[in-house]
Amino acid sequence: MPNADPAMDKIKAAFAKSKLSLVELGRRMGYESDAAAKKSAWQFLNKTNDPRLSMLRKFAAAVGVSVRSLID
Repeated sequence: MPNADPAMDKIKAAFAKSKLSLVELGRRMGYESDAAAKKSAWQFLNKTNDPRLSMLRKFAAAVGVSVRSLID
């Protein structure tokens, strides 16, 4: 498995700081059902090694941070 992008550490820290549940995060990222929201948020946080810019944008908006803060 390739090394995770360093942004993933910042993403996980931002999620923890947000105090959102996986369902809340997934809903804010645009997933409609609770099951899809939870699964998608979990996969993004735990299975993503190289996040796409579109997902970074959704995540940043969901937790109220800038994309730049996740990648700098």
